Amino acid sequence: MTTRRTESLTGELAPGGAGEQFLLPGAVIGDGRYRLLAQFGVDERAGAHLWRARDNQLRRDVALTVLVGQASDAKRAADARRTLERAAHAARFAHPGMARVLDVLSLGNGVSPNEGLLGIVVADWSAGTDLVDLVAERPLPAATAARLLEPLAAAVERAHVAGLVLGVDHPQRIRVTPDGTLRLAFPAPLPEAVPRDDVKGLGAVLYLLLTGQWPLPGGPAAVASAPIAPDGSIAPPEALNPAIPHELSAVALRSLEDTSIGGIRTSATLLSVLDQAAESAEQTEFLRPVVPGTEDDEGPVWTTRPPARDRARRRKLAIGVTALAVATVGILAWIGMMLIDFFGDDSGGTGNTVVVSQPPPKDGETAPPRPKPAGPVKPAQVAEYNPEGSEDDEKDATNVTDGDPGTLWETDTYKQQFPALKPGVGIMASFADPVRFAAVTVESPSPGTVVEIRTAPSPTPTLEETKTIASATLSAGRTEIQLPNAEPSQYLIVWITKLGEGNESALAELGFVRAS
Repeated sequence: MTTRRTESLTGELAPGGAGEQFLLPGAVIGDGRYRLLAQFGVDERAGAHLWRARDNQLRRDVALTVLVGQASDAKRAADARRTLERAAHAARFAHPGMARVLDVLSLGNGVSPNEGLLGIVVADWSAGTDLVDLVAERPLPAATAARLLEPLAAAVERAHVAGLVLGVDHPQRIRVTPDGTLRLAFPAPLPEAVPRDDVKGLGAVLYLLLTGQWPLPGGPAAVASAPIAPDGSIAPPEALNPAIPHELSAVALRSLEDTSIGGIRTSATLLSVLDQAAESAEQTEFLRPVVPGTEDDEGPVWTTRPPARDRARRRKLAIGVTALAVATVGILAWIGMMLIDFFGDDSGGTGNTVVVSQPPPKDGETAPPRPKPAGPVKPAQVAEYNPEGSEDDEKDATNVTDGDPGTLWETDTYKQQFPALKPGVGIMASFADPVRFAAVTVESPSPGTVVEIRTAPSPTPTLEETKTIASATLSAGRTEIQLPNAEPSQYLIVWITKLGEGNESALAELGFVRAS
């Protein structure tokens, strides 16, 4: 497969272009360190050639994004420098959805101007399959496409929180891992790229998975372009294939549309909506009957032989469906018990929940009535919020929403209480859309910890830009903090202003309750 794609891609290149005469299998670039093995694509928008190469020094395969051009072309050289700078910034970012940037070579620093090259981005090699090859024969089932995309969308969201743009808006930069997830294999964003371009890129990848067509300009010649209406709008995926669920078709289309007319603006929103659409598509595919002779009868996209249909198989299927039904009833019963425990009477239960009401806003004023809870709401993303200081326990931030009170996010142990070294540290929860909250619940093994509930205007605010809406001293176990005056907000911070015993604190679980 690799040899066939290399030949076809080589045939697409315009011969004689700047630097292309050096880009042939077996050639050595980067001061003799990298030997080119096979080409996997060309992003013509940036003059970026995508290669698999061999690192002769470390004796391992790497992914090279080679920027082609002449140093005398001022604009091309400036664009290349900006791309290299952005790639260098991404080197500190680690996520399974993106290949790790190992090195960035520029003119005079690993790249010779005589080669007609402007720079090279070196990344870990991503084993697996080309994204374009995956959809070459036919598009994927809707639920499979959505689940493939989720890890890549999660990487984009995490990068945006860190202030980075990844550049996922070209299909040949993305590969399918052996684990069945999408990964940005050739990281090097365009010089003018903004976070919105990543959102559009994710929508375009979903469109490609569902239809086999690419909806953005600058795609590879080997992939058909999506139909464009006379008014410039892109045809919805469901118009090309009625079997595609409307919800998933809408996710792809809204990601590509202008945000001023209902398009999806942020990666957090896309990730949340994508998960909901994937669940809906999975239910639809589970309930859809299989008609002999149709393409659905051929099984998953990676299966090459149709399964045999006999009595034994039908009997096993019936047993499996029965077991699934029993398991589903058990899960629903468990969820019901959890909801009863969550919304049950605090005074008569055994959950040891301490409810903290907020004082009246002014002397003599009556406190506003407690908002009626409408139900729990799950954040699209949680991350450590530490604007003034090094990270405390960033890698374990997601423990606070994993449903397991035994896993913790912990602060460092400080020699002095806040604010001696810094004003505090906390957890930021990002939601798909603005939410009016009735309460926040905090499970913690660190009694005496003082927290503030703050709202934020963006995913990366300074502390001065946040607004305190409630405060509480945590008890051992669960503390419910009521929010009678909360305005709708998309970003909520649990901010620790005083550490617990031993000048350290830990959070086990955070819960967020929407107001009715």
